Amino acid sequence: MFKKNIQPHFWVPTVYFAMGLPFVALSTVSVLMFSDMGISNTQIAFWTSLIMLPWTLKPLWSPFLEIFKTKKFFVVTTQLVTAVAFALVALSLPLPNFFTYAIALMGVVAFSGATHDIATDGVYMAELSDTMQARYIGWQGAFYNLAKILASGGLVYFAGYLKDTMGIASAWIVIMAIFAAIMACMGLYHIKVLPSGGAKATTKQTASSAAKTLWEVLRSFFEKRNVVWYISFIILYRFAEGFAMKIVPLFLKAPVASGGLGLDVKDIGLIYGTYGAAAFILGSVLAGYYISAFGLKKVLFSLCCAFNIPFVVYLLLAIYQPTSLWTIGMAVVFEYLGYGFGFVGLMLFMMQQVAKGKHQMAHYAFATGIMNLGVMIPGMMSGLLSDWLGYQNFFIWVLIATIPAFAITWLVPFTNNDGAKGTMSNEERKTLVGEYASDVSST
Repeated sequence: MFKKNIQPHFWVPTVYFAMGLPFVALSTVSVLMFSDMGISNTQIAFWTSLIMLPWTLKPLWSPFLEIFKTKKFFVVTTQLVTAVAFALVALSLPLPNFFTYAIALMGVVAFSGATHDIATDGVYMAELSDTMQARYIGWQGAFYNLAKILASGGLVYFAGYLKDTMGIASAWIVIMAIFAAIMACMGLYHIKVLPSGGAKATTKQTASSAAKTLWEVLRSFFEKRNVVWYISFIILYRFAEGFAMKIVPLFLKAPVASGGLGLDVKDIGLIYGTYGAAAFILGSVLAGYYISAFGLKKVLFSLCCAFNIPFVVYLLLAIYQPTSLWTIGMAVVFEYLGYGFGFVGLMLFMMQQVAKGKHQMAHYAFATGIMNLGVMIPGMMSGLLSDWLGYQNFFIWVLIATIPAFAITWLVPFTNNDGAKGTMSNEERKTLVGEYASDVSST
């Protein structure tokens, strides 16, 4: 039973850490695991993109979580379900058809994780006042990104170390088991410390009323002024990234003779998962101050440039294939710094222009769902394209794919106040950075 005197700092960091861990495990760590185990780039990119679909569709079942039990029930249950699913992934890896079983189980992790996100945000908003929400929003982003650094940095590095002593399959079994153990510990911990997130929802809605609420949210979203422009902008801003995100770690790992850089998994964990993630956070913080100083409308195109132009470093790496870890690391840090800096523009645009109105929280969820779908579709095609074109030509294609982002960013209209100079408070800036960090689910 939750004790009322337990402060938010005992559960906000841990619950958002638990939110980030499954997403990063599926979107990034699984890519390197399947590559180590001999799965082709085409299959890896397609299936590890497709299983992320629940994070796009989660707004469709979010109203139905209000029908019974408490939000805490769904948070704890999904953490324990995720733990069991990761344990089963570990057990599936020695099997002959491990890829089929592992992908199916990761689909369970994805659905559980997306549901966990809905319930976690519900607890946060229900239990904390507006002032407390602003106070702890930075904790959200920090611990979500800590999960990313642990998973794609520390655990990937550890996998590389274990491969040398235990073999590939055994190393990744240990890593998946660690994911399972962490999520199980999170679930057991939150049974004791997590608040309920409100009374049991049986007193609030029926299935019929939940369906009506969903329909009203959908209808009002698509009736928004300039909604076609908004959807196009959300999809195209990250279009090039959708192609690059699955292939970059595979490119870093691929043998030099195949056009890659031939990095060890340990090096990828250190460079791509740790230094890159730190640069990403720094970029997001700097962007918050940049936007607050000049206003989003004035700086949106420059943010788009910062987001998309740094993809050129991967073309240069593919052309010159440097062997210096310092050179490769600096290139990845430069790209991630621009990535973090430019991504804030998209998140703030969705908050200020797309989500404004009666159903602001739900419409923001729909906008992020559309954003994830826009990344998922090119991600599914990226493996086939990279196998067909080779890494050099593939990264040329990535740069071509940035052109629609520049065009739509130049043309997209602003309907609402854009937070021009002097109108964004320190608390709003912190909220922006925290919300963005916990929603960057596609990095």
